[in-house]
Amino acid sequence: MPTNQQPPPGPDEVPAAEADAGPVEQAPEPELAPLLTLRDGVSAVIETEAALVDYCDRLAAGTGPVAIDAERASGYRYSNRAYLIQLRREGAGTGLVDPIAFESLAPLAAALDGTEWILHAATQDLACLADVGLRPAVLFDTELAGRLLGKPRVGLATLVEEILGMRMRKEHSAADWSTRPLPESWIDYAALDVEVLIELREVMVRELEEAGKTEWARQEFEALLDFKPTVREEAWRRTSGAHRLRGRRAQGAVRALWEARDLIAQERDIAPGRILPDSAIVVAAQAMPGDRAALLSVQGFHGRGAARYARDWVAALRTVSDLPESELPGRAPRTDGPPQPRAWADRDPVAARRLVHARAALTALSEEQRLPVENLLTPDFLRRVLWTPPETREPVALAEAVGAQLRDYGARQWQVDLVTPPIVDAVIAADTEPELVVPEVLPAEDD
Repeated sequence: MPTNQQPPPGPDEVPAAEADAGPVEQAPEPELAPLLTLRDGVSAVIETEAALVDYCDRLAAGTGPVAIDAERASGYRYSNRAYLIQLRREGAGTGLVDPIAFESLAPLAAALDGTEWILHAATQDLACLADVGLRPAVLFDTELAGRLLGKPRVGLATLVEEILGMRMRKEHSAADWSTRPLPESWIDYAALDVEVLIELREVMVRELEEAGKTEWARQEFEALLDFKPTVREEAWRRTSGAHRLRGRRAQGAVRALWEARDLIAQERDIAPGRILPDSAIVVAAQAMPGDRAALLSVQGFHGRGAARYARDWVAALRTVSDLPESELPGRAPRTDGPPQPRAWADRDPVAARRLVHARAALTALSEEQRLPVENLLTPDFLRRVLWTPPETREPVALAEAVGAQLRDYGARQWQVDLVTPPIVDAVIAADTEPELVVPEVLPAEDD
């Protein structure tokens, strides 16, 4: 090694070249958006008839749309009921209504009659609001508007920061809102959820107009007025991990334990997973313990809730042990829809080709229109129309029939107008067997 070569700098040393160049400039830290705060201060929770009537009078006298949100106790309670309803309207300010305190919210329903509601992720709140007699005549969903505008992230805090330049706190989003009395910090958080929804809507209305998507949004919001949560048949089959079990008796044990847990959870209004986790149900269904001692040795049955109802779990498992084979659950019942796409190539190669053509075309169309492909058309609607398309192949007649089929499934007219042409092209193109490409065989070279 040459004697004039310097050793590399140590971990705390600055190389000579950098030292000669002067101090290194650090990139400035990104400036945080200002924190959103309440303009009117924290509101008292409305929990008396007099306070409710007073706010409803102000709400009815206000102007413009009404921002609405609801807080539930998901993960804590069995029911999906609202434990707090937040409202804000120009001229009325913010009102925080405790629905648990009232036998009827008829005064609030009357004050809201005919108004436009602004909600974020409306499908999460519409059902619990309907349960207390509150149903919109017109609505604007800021999350759905964000999707139609092609926003990469559509959470409320993200949209508020991106569009209005304000930061929101989200530390109480998973709180147990059935708690009484509500902590003041929770009340402050809840009020912030409607603080800027009116301003957010105003900007998004302009953006939708500029993007030529105002009519799309109107049709989407109108469709939400009839929204009803999906009621799942044989919901026990969604027990996490149950798909790994083999044998009908093990599946029967999952069903029995799930149904016993669901009954207890419903009676006590506690989230089922807080009584007995899915993982414990699956382990017990595999082990099939026959008595309390054996059950309590199974992983997941050591918690207070699980042990408290040990008699119920053992009884459910004994019932399954005694069931004849004919009464045990078989395979999940088939739906009226098409098979899973992975099976299409074997069952109907032409339908599989339709799906390949259509998916590629709709992916390109969604990128062109700047919105998620699932908002361009519900994937189930696409699979249904491609599995059993209209018989005609005359392009105009086929387009009319495809459009009618999509509308019957529930597609909005703006979706039908956009996706029908590529679906028609996919149906027609798939009927032609792809040419078999035979590789050219070169003559062997002479040695």
